[in-house]
Amino acid sequence: MKQRNPTLPFLLLISFTVLLSLVFFFLSFRVTCQTRERRVNGATSSQTDSDNAGRMPALPGMPPEEIVKVDVDLVTVDALVLQKNTARVVGGLKKEDFTLLEDGTKQEITHFSQDSLPLSVLLLIDRGGCLDPFSAEVHRAASDAIARLKPSDEVAVMTYHNTTRLLQGFTRNRSLIEAALDRIPPHDEQADHCLNTLFFDAADYMNKAGNPVGRRVVIAITGVTRNFDCPGVPSGKSAAQAIYESGSVVCGIIPKTDEQGLENGIMIWATRLGRLGHAPYLDIQTLANETGGEVLKDKPENLNSTFQTLMNHLRSRYNLAFVSSNKKRDGATRKLKIDLAEPLQKSQGKLVVKARRSYVAPRR
Repeated sequence: MKQRNPTLPFLLLISFTVLLSLVFFFLSFRVTCQTRERRVNGATSSQTDSDNAGRMPALPGMPPEEIVKVDVDLVTVDALVLQKNTARVVGGLKKEDFTLLEDGTKQEITHFSQDSLPLSVLLLIDRGGCLDPFSAEVHRAASDAIARLKPSDEVAVMTYHNTTRLLQGFTRNRSLIEAALDRIPPHDEQADHCLNTLFFDAADYMNKAGNPVGRRVVIAITGVTRNFDCPGVPSGKSAAQAIYESGSVVCGIIPKTDEQGLENGIMIWATRLGRLGHAPYLDIQTLANETGGEVLKDKPENLNSTFQTLMNHLRSRYNLAFVSSNKKRDGATRKLKIDLAEPLQKSQGKLVVKARRSYVAPRR
């Protein structure tokens, strides 16, 4: 009989103890970070006037038949179609190529277009934690990406750590956006990444200020994609619900370094262990999956092309809208599924559709 190695259980016990120690160290660090006052620095009336000066009520160049009228019962869905093997964007599709299901029931697609509706892009820039994700290279990549947007697209800038701060409200004036990026507050390594605060405030601002006929996109520039809920503010569950109700697509840009990978890896393991004690947390990747967004990672010096890929994907998304056959105005969450016609799958190969998986029905 083969003799059992007596050191193996001991090594496993030591490894588990070290991991728990890291988790408890991180949690104790977070407690000291949470003693600061929490508030949202929204735009003042003078800021709002300045922001609106760069906004245009009309949608220039959009054919009248492609304008989606604001209707509380009209559900809009953005869909990105990619070839599975090459990740290439599939363009030129028609309404007939799509099938849209709500809770398993087929819906009639009443509005269909591609890259006709303007974007409302809310940039969320992380200023907390051990590392600074907004380096000079990331700043330059963000500026270049914004410069490539269409004149009808609007952008806002929000920073966060323990609290959120709106630096620039939605505007189409690119110089105002560049000025906001130039005055990003200093990184505070003593502060936390309060993702539940961030996404709740982002959804609230998007509902109040985002273009009602545009496509709403939230892009987080961060080194940490997952974190425990910060106390004393809306929970991560409430924040996720608010994001879903806002109709926003959540995306992430991760400046990838060895140090960032270590910090984010610790957070992932910590939250996994925290689940054993039912500790609530928020995961940006989950928000992206549920809303049809993407989380893209690359070295800071390569993020220019990564940003451009994300912008190209946002521009290439199909816009589908329908009026639900379920007339109940009960505020319930309803599941969505978008399928592609079989002939299309055969002619183009295996295709992947990125779109939000649910929406919240209107309330009475």
